[in-house]
Amino acid sequence: MGQYVAPIRDMQFVLHEFLNVTEEFKNLPAYQEIDADIINQVLEEGAKFTQEVLFPLNHSGDREGCHYDAATKTVTTPKGFKEAYKQYVEGGWAALGCDPEYGGQGLPITLNNSFYEMLNSANQAWTMYPGLSHGAYECLKEHGSEEQKKLYLPKLVSGEWTGTMCLTEAHCGTDLGLLRSKAEPQADGTYKITGSKIFISAGEHDVSENIIHLVLARLPDAPEGSKGISLFLVPKFLPNADGSVGERNPIFCGAIEEKMGIHGNATCQMNLDGAVGTLIGQPHKGLNAMFVFMNAARLGVGMQSLGLTEVAYQNALVYAKDRIQMRSLSGPKAPDKPADPIIVHPDVRRMLLTAKAYAEGARALTSYVALQIDRELNHPDEEVRKEAAGEVALLTPIVKAFITDNGWIATSEAMQVYGGHGYISEWGMEQYVRDARINMIYEGTNTVQSLDLLGRKILMDNGAKLRAFGEKVKAFVEENGLDESMSEFVTPLGELGEKVGKLTMEIGMKAFTNQDEVGAAAVPYLRVVGHLVFSYFFAQMAKIALAKKDSGDKFYEAKLHTARFYFARLYPETAMLIRQARSGASNLLALDADLF
Repeated sequence: MGQYVAPIRDMQFVLHEFLNVTEEFKNLPAYQEIDADIINQVLEEGAKFTQEVLFPLNHSGDREGCHYDAATKTVTTPKGFKEAYKQYVEGGWAALGCDPEYGGQGLPITLNNSFYEMLNSANQAWTMYPGLSHGAYECLKEHGSEEQKKLYLPKLVSGEWTGTMCLTEAHCGTDLGLLRSKAEPQADGTYKITGSKIFISAGEHDVSENIIHLVLARLPDAPEGSKGISLFLVPKFLPNADGSVGERNPIFCGAIEEKMGIHGNATCQMNLDGAVGTLIGQPHKGLNAMFVFMNAARLGVGMQSLGLTEVAYQNALVYAKDRIQMRSLSGPKAPDKPADPIIVHPDVRRMLLTAKAYAEGARALTSYVALQIDRELNHPDEEVRKEAAGEVALLTPIVKAFITDNGWIATSEAMQVYGGHGYISEWGMEQYVRDARINMIYEGTNTVQSLDLLGRKILMDNGAKLRAFGEKVKAFVEENGLDESMSEFVTPLGELGEKVGKLTMEIGMKAFTNQDEVGAAAVPYLRVVGHLVFSYFFAQMAKIALAKKDSGDKFYEAKLHTARFYFARLYPETAMLIRQARSGASNLLALDADLF
C-alpha cells in the first residue's frame, strides 16, 4: 500500500549542514572517528531495510493484527513480523547505538535517531517491539547491578531479547503513586512479585526468545505514594547461569487490547502471580530509575509521530500530483487533460506544506536533542555535559507533546488531500491517522508533558533552562538582525522570544497565589514554546538555504519556501495560544461540576 522513500537528503542536510555533527563528534572521544561517509552509509543501508523489509508489512500487519491464545496466554504477531525482526537482528541494527562493552556498535545516538525515524515511517507498530528495548537498555546500564548488566545487557544489545516497561495499573493511570503491585523479599535475594499491569506495549509476542519486563511494585515496608515505589527486573523466562533461556516465570499476558490503531503491536494486560524478580537500584527509588526509561520512551514517541508525518506527507504528495479534479481557479494548468491535478489548488498546497513543515521542523528538533544527549553522555567537559543535560530536560516534553500534536494535525491533513479515498482503508492513509492518535496519549499524556515543561522544567528552576535556550535565540537574532534577507525570519523569532519571557513571568506570578493557573496555562504554553524552538531552527535552516539558493540545487529553494510557509501560516498560531494561556483558570473552574 502506498510508498515510502527514506528522506535521506533532508536527513543529511540536518546532520551535516544544520548541526555539523562530524565537527561536534570530534569533541566527543567515543565518536571522533565518525565521519560523513560512515553516517551516509548507515542512512543508506537503513533506508534499504525500512523500505524493502518493513514498509510492505505495515498495511497487512494493521489489517491482520495480533493473535491471542487464551489457553497458552501467548501472542502471535502478524505475518512477516517475526521474520523481519530476525533480519533486523542479523543486520546488527539492534546494536547500532549501544556500548561496545556489551556488544554494541558504539555509534552516536544522533545517527541511531535518524534510523528510528525511518523505522517509524515504515512501520510504527513493528518498531515498538525492538524500540522499547533501548529504554530498558539505558535504564539497566545506569541503574542495574553489575550482575544484571553482565547477564541482560548483551542480550538486549544483540536483540536476542527485548524489553518492556510495566508501569500503570487499571485504577491509577498516570498517577503511579496509587499502584498496588507487591514485591515480597525472598531468602535468596530475589523477590516474588504479584499484581496486574495494563497497556503494556509488546508485553507478549513471538519475535524474540525472551522478554525482560521492568516492573514497578511496592516492598512490604514501602511508604505511601510515589516515594514507596521500587523497580524490578522480571524476565519472561528465567535465565540459566550460561545466559540461555530457562524456566518460565509466572508473568503472563491475560489479554490484548482491541484498540483504535497500532494493531500490529500487542498492547497487553500483564498478570504477575509470584513472578521472580530482582531489584534494580535502591529500594523505594524505582520511579527515579524508571525515569531513564520513560524519558527515552518520550523521545521515542516524538520520533513515532515524525515518522508518521513524513510517510503521510509523501503519499499525499504523490496522490496530489496524480489525481485530477476541477480546474485551477486561475485557469487550466494541464490543458491536455480533462481536469487539473489537485496540487494546483491553494488549499491542497496548504495541507501538503503543513505536513512538510511539521516533518522538517521535527527532524531538526529531534536530531538536535539526540546530539545534545551525545554531548551529555560523552563530552569530556563537565560544564558542557551539564548544559546539554539542561537542554535535553527542557526539550524532551516538547519533542513528545509538540511533535505528536503536530503529527495528528499533519496526518489528518494528508488524509484530507485524498478526499473520500483517504477514509478508505485500501489507500492506507487512515491507518496513519489512527496510529498517530495514540502518540498524544501514552508515555504521559500531552497535558502531563505540558505540566512537566511549565511546572517542573521552567518554574521550579525560576526559568534557568528556558533563559539559557533563550540566550541562544537572542544571540542568533542579534547576529542576523541587520541582514535584510533574514528579516522575515529573524524579526518574528525575536518577537516570540520576548513574548515567551513575558508570558512565563506572568504565569509564574499568578502561580504564587493559585497553582491552578499553571494547569490552566500549560497546554497552550507548551505549544508557544514549541513554536519558539521551531522558529529558531527554521530561521537557521533558512539562513543556510539563502546562502546556497543560487547553487543550482533545487533542494535549497524548497527548504527556503518551507521556512517561509512556516512563518506565514503556522507561526501565527502563537498569538491565539498566548491569549489562551493568559486567560487564566477562572473560565475553566468557575462553573460548578454539577452544571456541566
